[in-house]
Amino acid sequence: MERSLSVEEKIRRAEEIYARRQEENIRPTATVNVNNEQKKDIKLLKKMILQIIVCVVIYFTFYMIQHNDYFFSKEVIEKTKEVLSYDINFPEIYENGKQIVLNWQSKMQGVDENTEKENDVNNGIGGAVEGTDGTSELTNNEMQNNETENNELIGQTVIAGGIENQENQENQENQKDQQNQQNQEELQQTSEEEQEIAQIKNTTSFIKPVEGSISSKYGNRNPTTDTVPKNHTGTDIAANLGTKIKSATEGEVVLASEEGDYGKHLKIQIGDVSIIYAHCNQLYVKQGDKITQGQEIAEVGSTGNSTGPHLHFEIRYKEKTIDPEKILSLT
Repeated sequence: MERSLSVEEKIRRAEEIYARRQEENIRPTATVNVNNEQKKDIKLLKKMILQIIVCVVIYFTFYMIQHNDYFFSKEVIEKTKEVLSYDINFPEIYENGKQIVLNWQSKMQGVDENTEKENDVNNGIGGAVEGTDGTSELTNNEMQNNETENNELIGQTVIAGGIENQENQENQENQKDQQNQQNQEELQQTSEEEQEIAQIKNTTSFIKPVEGSISSKYGNRNPTTDTVPKNHTGTDIAANLGTKIKSATEGEVVLASEEGDYGKHLKIQIGDVSIIYAHCNQLYVKQGDKITQGQEIAEVGSTGNSTGPHLHFEIRYKEKTIDPEKILSLT
C-alpha cells in the first residue's frame, strides 16, 4: 500500500521536477547562443581574410599593368604607378588580424566561463537565458568596436605611408629638376663659350706673346698666398725679368696703366676682342697707339700683385674672359 506523502515532501518533489525541466530548457538555449557567437566571429575572420586576398589581387593587377607597356597606354601606367606609390603595410594588417583572433578566443573563453557560472548559480532559474543573451550582445559590440578600430588603424597606416611616399617623390622630382636646370645652364654656358671662341678665331689672328713656361692656368686654382686670387682670369707665362713681350694681335692701345693689382699693364682692343698684358717691368707703348701683330710692346716683370717674373696674358670677348689656351697654343 502506497505511503501517503506529507505536504512538505510533495512540495520538495514538485520543486525537483520543476528544476530538472528548467535545466533541460536552459542548456540547449545557452549552447545555441554560444554556437551563434562562434559562427559570427568565424564569419568576421573570413571577411578579414577575404579583404586581405582582395588587396593582394589588386596589388598584383597593378603590378602587371605597370610592367606591361604593350597592353596599356602610358597614361594608365602613370596612374598605376601613382597608386602603387602608396604603401600597404601587410605586416601591420597581419598583426591586427592576429590580435582580433586572440581577442576572439579570450572572449569565447569568457563566454564559456560565464555560462557555467550562471548555470551553477541560477540552477534552472529563467533569468539564466537572459544573462546569456546579454553576454552575447556585449561580445558582439566589443568585436564590432575592435573591427572598427583596426580598420581605422589600417586606413591611417596606409594614408601615412602614402603621404610619406608622396613627399619623397616630390623631393626626388625637385632634385631632378634642379639637376636638369643646372645641366641645362652648364650646357648653355658651354655652347655660348664655344660660339664665342669660334667667333674670336674667325675674326682675329693670334701669335704667342712671349717664350716661357705656363706657371698658372686659367680658371679656379689653389693659391699658396692670400694675396693671389682663387679665380684666375688669364694664363701666366713665366719668363726671365726683362724678356720682350710681343703683341699677340694688331689693334689699338686703349689702356696703359701702372695702378692696381695688375701693376704696369696694357689693354689692346681689336673689335670685340681685348687683350691684357699685366705685371710688366716696362711699357713701350702708350694709350692711343696703333699696334701691329708681333710688335714689341713691353717687358716681363713682377709689378702689382705678383709672386715672381711672369706675363699675365688675358683675353676678353665683349669684356667676358676666355681661356687663352682655347684660342692659341702657349706651350
